[in-house]
Amino acid sequence: MKERVVEAKRLVGKKTVRGKTYEYEYYTLPLNLYIPKSMVEKHGTKYMLQVDEESGTITIRPTKG
Repeated sequence: MKERVVEAKRLVGKKTVRGKTYEYEYYTLPLNLYIPKSMVEKHGTKYMLQVDEESGTITIRPTKG
């Protein structure tokens, strides 16, 4: 199992619908994993990423402190 500390990256998107432009923000981790904005607001931007190559599972946990 591989473990590493990663930081969520904030991205801002823009979308035009019927002539009106909307902006939204979202957060991603390495490996193009989307993380909900509510998790970032609650736990911060640093997370522990665990990859188990045998079973093919990826676990994301917030770091303490």
